[in-house]
Amino acid sequence: MIAIVNYGVGNLFSLSSSLRYLGIDCIVTNEKREIEQASHVILPGVGAFGDAAEKLRACGLDQVVVREAEKGKPLLGICLGMQLLYGSSCEYGRHNGLGLVPGQITGLREALGEKPLKVPHMGWNGLEFLKHSPLLKYSEEGDHVYYVHSFYAAVGADTVACSTYGPVKVTGIVERGNVFGTQFHPEKSGKTGLAMLRAFSEL
Repeated sequence: MIAIVNYGVGNLFSLSSSLRYLGIDCIVTNEKREIEQASHVILPGVGAFGDAAEKLRACGLDQVVVREAEKGKPLLGICLGMQLLYGSSCEYGRHNGLGLVPGQITGLREALGEKPLKVPHMGWNGLEFLKHSPLLKYSEEGDHVYYVHSFYAAVGADTVACSTYGPVKVTGIVERGNVFGTQFHPEKSGKTGLAMLRAFSEL
């Protein structure tokens, strides 16, 4: 059973529908006990980092997510949920994340400089594989995924796959032990995204 963490921020219906389409048992919940009893945890998220982090802490689910990850339970952060896995973000000030992945989330506009590219970065981009990952079990390099974001994680030691937006290499998939994250939305990325959700469920 996969627990999708409901803390008031996230694309819950599309995500749960995608998992059920694959025949994967899931539950959308804000109950600590249900998260603890689940075999896997997904942390979704849309919106601003600071607001989402505050909502997660306000309902006491931040420590639950961290504790379950530290036990070795597979955890997947999606979009803003992936960004929350990092140590901090500079989105409209400095905000602390969960600290499960070292690094900071930074602004895409600043990184693009004078390049006349739209922010948010919205649309389909191919993935460049940087290292092996069980999340890529059913995927091929060059597969396209769907992004919607204005902030990003620079490519680092834990980056599994990236996408190029102008001069910027955006971390598309991050992995640190049993903690995974996708900056793109797998639930909106067609067969490619469904394949990754299936791979995650098999961990």
